[in-house]
Amino acid sequence: MDHLCTDIMSYMSDKKKEMSDTKRPTKAVILAAGFGTRFLPATKAQPKEMLPLVDKPIVQYLVEEAVAAGMKEIIMVTGKNKRAIEDHFDRAPELEQFLESRGKSDMMRMVRETASLAFFAYVRQKEPRGTADAVLAAWPLIGSEPFAVMSGDDIIETKPSALEQMIRVYEKYRAPVTCLMRVAPETTHRYGVIEGEEVESGVWKIKRAVEKPAPGTAPSNLATITKFVLTPDFVPYLERVEAQNGELYIPPAMDAYIKEGGEFYGCEVAGEWYDCGNKLGYTKAVVHFALKHPEIGAEFRRYLEDLAL
Repeated sequence: MDHLCTDIMSYMSDKKKEMSDTKRPTKAVILAAGFGTRFLPATKAQPKEMLPLVDKPIVQYLVEEAVAAGMKEIIMVTGKNKRAIEDHFDRAPELEQFLESRGKSDMMRMVRETASLAFFAYVRQKEPRGTADAVLAAWPLIGSEPFAVMSGDDIIETKPSALEQMIRVYEKYRAPVTCLMRVAPETTHRYGVIEGEEVESGVWKIKRAVEKPAPGTAPSNLATITKFVLTPDFVPYLERVEAQNGELYIPPAMDAYIKEGGEFYGCEVAGEWYDCGNKLGYTKAVVHFALKHPEIGAEFRRYLEDLAL
């Protein structure tokens, strides 16, 4: 009888792993717990992720990318003073009623639709201890299935979206995937950088990953952006990461996973990357989205052209 129970449990475990390995991700973890100190005093009482790109906050662009790629559940990892993110993706009955009473039905629908983009859940990172720790904070809400991870301030403008491209790589290779972008060689010390083999155009099988290599020692100029498709078997490696400058990063976990026989792939994405975690990257993003905006784009372009004269 004991053998039968063991066989049944083993069979169920294998089936569960099989389902996990073949399922397309439906949950995305968005990391939004940082203090945003580079934007002080603007972020003293406002989350960095809520800074507007014209009329939509940074984090909404990420949620919309996730939803378009098939995500049904959004898990926000936040910290103190981040309540505005929760409020933004919640219903606002008073505002909706006010807009409707003023005949602004289009605005009312826009406000209401923001709350129904996906199912939202929120967990707190108790202290700012890096991206690996933030993913672990969300782990109890994920379960035994693949999931996406997205930084709350990185926007990549490309079609198909970066996340959609990464999910396609995951579906083909059934292994964790990170987003890769080429950076200037002299800036590699700011990023996690990989060494790998290009197995098809734009897809790299990673051999090793180095977090913030010393200047002149990076194995390539392919930087890992904080955008991943991860699998349950990778998560324990996040718990083994040693702190660097008080923070726990994901690339060292990637390196350990690969050294112990795991396969990890990189999806090299071509497009415009806006690091909205710094002032220059954020300002570039504001200009980009202002030029695309249907209401102000043409007039804003003329303004910029006049400045250049």
